[in-house]
Amino acid sequence: MKKLLAVLMALLMVAAMTTAMAEGVTLKVAGWDITTTPYYTAIKEGYEAANPGVTIEWVDLASQDYNIKASTMLSGGDTTDLYCVKELSDMQNWAKEGLIVPMNEMIAADGYAMDKYAGMEACYVALTDGQQYALPFRADYWVMYYNKDLFDKAGVAYPTNDWTWDEYAAIAREVAEKTGAYGTHYHTWLSAVANWAVCDGVNTLADGKYEDLKYFYELYQGLEDDGVCMSFDELKASGLHYSGAFAQGNIAMMPMGYWYVSTLIGYIKDGTASMNWGITAVPHLDGVAAGSSFGSPTGIAISKHSANQAEAWKFAAWMCSEEGAKAIAATGTRPAYVSEAVASVMAAAEGFPTDEVSNAALLPTAISLEWPIGEGVNEIKTIVNEEHSLIMTREATIEEGIAAMEERAAEFIK
Repeated sequence: MKKLLAVLMALLMVAAMTTAMAEGVTLKVAGWDITTTPYYTAIKEGYEAANPGVTIEWVDLASQDYNIKASTMLSGGDTTDLYCVKELSDMQNWAKEGLIVPMNEMIAADGYAMDKYAGMEACYVALTDGQQYALPFRADYWVMYYNKDLFDKAGVAYPTNDWTWDEYAAIAREVAEKTGAYGTHYHTWLSAVANWAVCDGVNTLADGKYEDLKYFYELYQGLEDDGVCMSFDELKASGLHYSGAFAQGNIAMMPMGYWYVSTLIGYIKDGTASMNWGITAVPHLDGVAAGSSFGSPTGIAISKHSANQAEAWKFAAWMCSEEGAKAIAATGTRPAYVSEAVASVMAAAEGFPTDEVSNAALLPTAISLEWPIGEGVNEIKTIVNEEHSLIMTREATIEEGIAAMEERAAEFIK
């Protein structure tokens, strides 16, 4: 009997110590713009509520210095447990140097679902060993914004989530002709004009072959020539920002990142803009799945120097799960996790369109990476953007610009 009691007491002591350890954990998590970014607070409050006794302590690093500071802390042995991943190249470097923890075993042990990120999870697989070194918790992808009032004035049906680029151009021309407004708007970025070529999940902007951009440049120049959109030269000269341009109410459609949703809601709330609006998936080429888009993720990685790696994984897994995504979505931010439950939270935001098409646009089919990771990519990015500007100003023909991209990029293709 005494032996039995002794065993029971020992088990109780171990259980008590385990509980105390779990409840006494403080996880330090590095990020940027902590005090001005609402989703950090939402994540902290949500996780701590679900895990009593565990404290999340955000470590605020200056946004402009984040990459350098985080890398210095990791290489210097700082015991901060987790690091938000701002640039994919940083994650690759951290993985190569052995500064962050591979997650494959933890993913397998928990049976963690990796198929809810519309493909963004692949961005955090290291090129060196094929291991998963981070999970995405944010993914800003591109959608199409449209002004319902102008469509109503033109008597044109609203766009759907399954439409082609040819249909988009025809609709832009029709609304412009019937209303006198601009049928669409292109910001000056390469992203807004030609990045759609990567939505097939095959082409990239760093593969050295740019013939796939030709269709989109021709589409844009045709619309510009017909006065359906503002000219590139006009926009560059005036410095007109896309957010203010669409808010004026004289533009029927505009492809832009999802981040503009909160800005537009704010504009309407404070009277800067006044319109009924909606979003759809961006158009697609024939042979590309409806709902395909491109974007860039933000992830979370576990430091090699963390003394709480098991608890750090638990936090990362929650942060990037449906529950974490709901907390993020409630602040008006687009989480990486894609599900109807998360979309419902996003759609419930005050000021978000209530129509079914806008709600369905919150469920992308696939999100391709805007720029891939690899040696020479930064140099190629500079080249492509330089030639983009020459094409847009008509200083080079589309054919000349594409040829120059390929010739100049060839030096950096490995």
